[in-house]
Formats: sequence, structure tokens, C-alpha cells
Amino acid sequence: MTTRPTAPVPSEPFTPTPGDVRAYLRRIGAERPDRADTDALRDLQLRHLLTVPFENLSIHLGEDIVLDEKALLDKVVGAHRGGFCYEVNTAFAVLLRGLGYRVSLLQARVFGPDGTPGIPYDHMALLVETADGERRLADVGFGDHSHFPLSFEDRDDQQDPGGVFRLVDTSEGDVDVLRDGKPQYRLEVRPRRLADFTAGAWYHQTSPDSHFPRSLVCSLLTEEGRITLSDRKLITRARGERDERTLGSEDEVRGAYRDLFGIELDALPVVRGGISDSNPR
Repeated sequence: MTTRPTAPVPSEPFTPTPGDVRAYLRRIGAERPDRADTDALRDLQLRHLLTVPFENLSIHLGEDIVLDEKALLDKVVGAHRGGFCYEVNTAFAVLLRGLGYRVSLLQARVFGPDGTPGIPYDHMALLVETADGERRLADVGFGDHSHFPLSFEDRDDQQDPGGVFRLVDTSEGDVDVLRDGKPQYRLEVRPRRLADFTAGAWYHQTSPDSHFPRSLVCSLLTEEGRITLSDRKLITRARGERDERTLGSEDEVRGAYRDLFGIELDALPVVRGGISDSNPR
């Protein structure tokens, strides 16, 4: 598979049309909020996580990943797909701006198993300013993470269905995001442009040091837990129980993508080199 670098993007954020916003809201099963406040943001993030999967199928289908707002709207809304952080968080930012929120893109470095942060622009998260004067850290692109936006000002424990989260200031002026006491990623608080994430997205499409080219994952939050399909391994977590089974035929795999994630595929993605990894980010 030959993957090309992402294309340059305009310096000004894309402005969605009213039709774009209506289509996006239908995609996630949401009504247009009366006000761009914190409660509406909580509802929008949860609905997004329940309907738009975290997935890296494009890498293994030979599809270009283009960091362009309109192209990502077409993918998430028009093609009924998901994506990894740069894709779904960018699309979510477009929706939020169309609803009246002020949104900044923040770059983050994901902590590895050894406790050290990864490359710059390893991850994208969103800083959202609401009509009721709140600043919230929204993230629909980190796989198994917080269900609701986190308070960006609060430095105490924040209870969430996904765990206990805490934001910790570092001596360098960054902010570490912890889940159940374990560091997840280190945020740089300076707002960035979408084009700034080009190198990070290219790295995660091509580098043997990134797990994305070596793994295949499609994962979605559910009302009862989470479902994850990695290659032919289907993992279901519900009410604290975990079930794992291997799907047999290609038709069964294709049906799982369709019925569980809403993704229609003509051809199945194939991991080329390396092992498949079922851990969503």
C-alpha cells in the first residue's frame, strides 16, 4: 500500500453550512441544542462516542487520510465512517463551531507503556469554550476514554463513567490527563492549526514504530460497555463482563462491520506486516 502525505489545508477553519450541521446531528442522533452550553456539549460528545467508531480502517484499505475539514465531514457523515483522533476530533470541532462553540485544536503526546510521552502531535484533543463560560476538554478520538468532556480548569478528581480523571499541570506548562491515576497524554495548551498535525498523521499512517500500521481496530462505546473488532477478533464488554470470539468467514466479518458499527465495506481491510492489536488506543 502506498500512502501519500496529507494535503495542505487553509489557515481559516472550515465553516459548515446549516445543511452540514443538520446532517451531522442526524448522524449522531442529536437535536440541535438551543444554546451552545456545557450540558449540550456533554450530550453531543456522548452521542458521538455511541455512534461514530474509533477506527483505522483507511490505513489498511489503501485509502488516503486527508486532513481537510470538508473531506472529513464527507467521511464521517456522508460515508458513515469513523476514524482516528485527527479525523473524528476535527469533524467534531467543525460540528461544534457550526453550533456556536469556540473550539481550539490542542496537540498531545501519548504516554507509552514505559511512562514516557510519544512524539509531538501524537494526538489531537479539543478545548471548547461554552456559552455559559466553561472551558471543557472534549475528546471523541482516544478510543476507551472519558464519556463526557472534562473541566479544563478543575484539578481535582473528575468522576466519569469511563473512570476517574484528573488534569495535572506540569512544570513546563503542559497538562497531563490521567485516568484512574495513570497518565494518558500530555497536552500542550497552545492552540494549533489543523495543518500542524500533518506530520503526526503521516507518522501514524506509515511508521513501523506506530501501532496503527501494525494493527486493525474498530471500536465503539455502547450503552452497556464497548465493542471492538480487531481483524477477526470481536471483543464485547458489557456490564463488567468480557466476551471474546473469532469470526469465521469474510461475510461474518463484513456483517459485523455493518451491523455493529454501521460501516458498509466492499473489501475487507488487511493488516500488511506486523500483528493485529485489539486495544483501542
